[in-house]
Amino acid sequence: MQYIKGRGAQLNTHNKFLQHSYEIRDDFLEYCRLENEKSETNKTSYLETHPKTILNKVTSTDIGLAYSMNPYQGCEHGCIYCYARNTHEYWGFSAGLDFERKILYKANAPELLEKKLRSKHWKPENIMFSGNTDCYQPIEQKLEITRKMLQVLLKLKHPCSIITKNALILRDLDLLKSMSKLHLVHVSISITSLSEDTRRTLEPRTTTIKKRLKTVEILAQNNIPVNVMMAPIIPSINNHEILSLVKKVSELGAKSVGYTVVRLNGAIGKIFTNWVQKAYPDRAQKILHQIEDCHGGALNDSRFGKRMRGEGKIAEQIALQFRLAKKKYLSNATLPPLDYTIFDKYQSNQTTLF
Repeated sequence: MQYIKGRGAQLNTHNKFLQHSYEIRDDFLEYCRLENEKSETNKTSYLETHPKTILNKVTSTDIGLAYSMNPYQGCEHGCIYCYARNTHEYWGFSAGLDFERKILYKANAPELLEKKLRSKHWKPENIMFSGNTDCYQPIEQKLEITRKMLQVLLKLKHPCSIITKNALILRDLDLLKSMSKLHLVHVSISITSLSEDTRRTLEPRTTTIKKRLKTVEILAQNNIPVNVMMAPIIPSINNHEILSLVKKVSELGAKSVGYTVVRLNGAIGKIFTNWVQKAYPDRAQKILHQIEDCHGGALNDSRFGKRMRGEGKIAEQIALQFRLAKKKYLSNATLPPLDYTIFDKYQSNQTTLF
C-alpha cells in the first residue's frame, strides 16, 4: 500500500464491535488504477451528534482529574500514537483512518455544560478539555464549540484545564486572560519534538513546532499558566530530546512539564506497527522492541500506575532524564492552584446593562 501523505494511520483496522468487515481487493484496486479512479476518498467528513451529557467522569488513578469533556470525537490531527483512536470503534468506525477522516461534533455541548453546572447537586471539580480528542482541532475554527464552552465557564466562574497541540487556542486569548485573572484556567501545550520532520511524521495535521513554541510564549506573556506535555515519548524517535525540549519551553515561560511513555493499546498496536514499517523502515523493529521493553515485552500495558510511565531500563532512563531536566530548568516553577471558591451557578443569563 502506498504511503498516504497527510495522514497518520495508513489503514483501517477491523472494528471489534462489528460482526462483519470489508477489505479492498487487489483486483478492485487494479480496476481503479485502469479507470483512473480512487478506491476511497481521503477527504475529512463531519457528522453532528446529539449527546445527552458532555461531562465524563474520570476514574483513572493515573490522571489527577475529576471530569473530562470532548466537544469532538475523532481527530483530524492524525497523531499515529493517539490512545483515543480506540474510542472511535464505539461509534461504529475504525480506529485507523476513520478516526482521522470521520469527525463527530457535539454542537449542543455548551448548553449541556451550562445545564450540568447549574444543576442542584453540582459542586465545582477539575474539568479537562480534550481528555480524549483535541478541542482545538481544525473544525473548531469554524464551529467555535470550545469557545462557547469557555464562555459558559467564565460566566459561572468555574475552573478548567485545557490540553491541545493547536495554536488555534490563541484565538480565545481574550477569554483565557479573563479566566486566568480569576485563577480559573491551566493550559497544557503538547509538544513531542523540536524537530519539524518528526512532527510531520508523527502528527501530520497538527500545528507546526514553531507555532506551538510561540503559543507557549504568548500564553506565558499573558500570565496564563502553561504546562508542556511531552507525550508520548517514543524510544528511538524522540526520547533523545528530553533535555533540549524542557530547556526550550522553560525559556519561553512554561511553568511545568510532564510526559508519558507511548503505549499501543487495542487496535493502535496494529496501526502503529503498519505505520512505523513505512515511516521508519530502517529502525522499525528497534522502535517496536524498545516499546515492548517498556511494557514487559508487550506493546501495551493497561495497569494503572504502570501504563503511562512504563517499567524496565528504558523507562527508567526516561524518568531519570525528566527528573534531571526539571531540576535543572524548572526547579522553582509551579502552576498556581485553581480557585474553586468563586463558582456561581446562579449567575444571571442576562447581560449587564452597563
